[in-house]
Amino acid sequence: MVYEILVPLSKPLVEIPSELKVYDLEGKEVAKIKTPPLFYVPVRIDLIRRAFLSAFTARLQPKGRDLMAGKRTSAESLGVGLGLARIPRQKGGIRGRFVVSTVGGRRAFPPTPERKIHEEINKKERRLAIVSALAATAMKYYVANRGHRVENVLQIPMVVIDDVVKIDTTQKLKEVLKKLGLWDDVVRAQEGTKIRAGRGKMRGRRYRTPTSVLFVVHEKEPLIKAARNLPGVTVVEARCLSVLHLAPGGVPGRLTVYTPKALEELSERFKVNML
Repeated sequence: MVYEILVPLSKPLVEIPSELKVYDLEGKEVAKIKTPPLFYVPVRIDLIRRAFLSAFTARLQPKGRDLMAGKRTSAESLGVGLGLARIPRQKGGIRGRFVVSTVGGRRAFPPTPERKIHEEINKKERRLAIVSALAATAMKYYVANRGHRVENVLQIPMVVIDDVVKIDTTQKLKEVLKKLGLWDDVVRAQEGTKIRAGRGKMRGRRYRTPTSVLFVVHEKEPLIKAARNLPGVTVVEARCLSVLHLAPGGVPGRLTVYTPKALEELSERFKVNML
């Protein structure tokens, strides 16, 4: 599906070149392509964060409590005149039940599945947020501020020939990343991998890994198999690209690698007209 986006023209935070270099798997320049209009869209951090929250909360499962939780008891109040509070008590004892202030009693305001937890966003705003997040990946200012190591990166945004999707082993991909100057950021993600705080570590989320390089390609096989063992590296097709990939945590400027065909698909998917 093609979306046409009208964007007011404004001066970007940094100057973006009119042409982008295309590198091969050896890190050598082999061609140049015209910079897509996507990368000239103003970066709207507020809109990107809102679109991220909308996409993130859309995946959450509403949860509630059993209506009878804490109420399955035969306890009843003994009434007044006994010098005891009017709390429902178990038969033959003084242990309280049922009410909020007792051990094993009901909860005061339990979660309800009717609660609205999905933050909705307009379609045009979501599309503009995706394009704005794409523009942030073309600016070294945002990429560096996000924490990525860009000292040795040959170009931002990085454009690599379409043959990169044919890499089928992690060792080959590692060598390519080193030649393109991207391996330092993968090492950063590996060094930043920590054990999660809280009970999440016991629920299949033991480790927390920083995000690293994002590959936006026209087809992900077999590259995705080569990249799945590298910490923080993500491979996504251009037709499935969202704010969740471009701005994890709602912070724009992820270190991104594009293929020429992927840029063509993105330009066709989001037709930007600068006013």
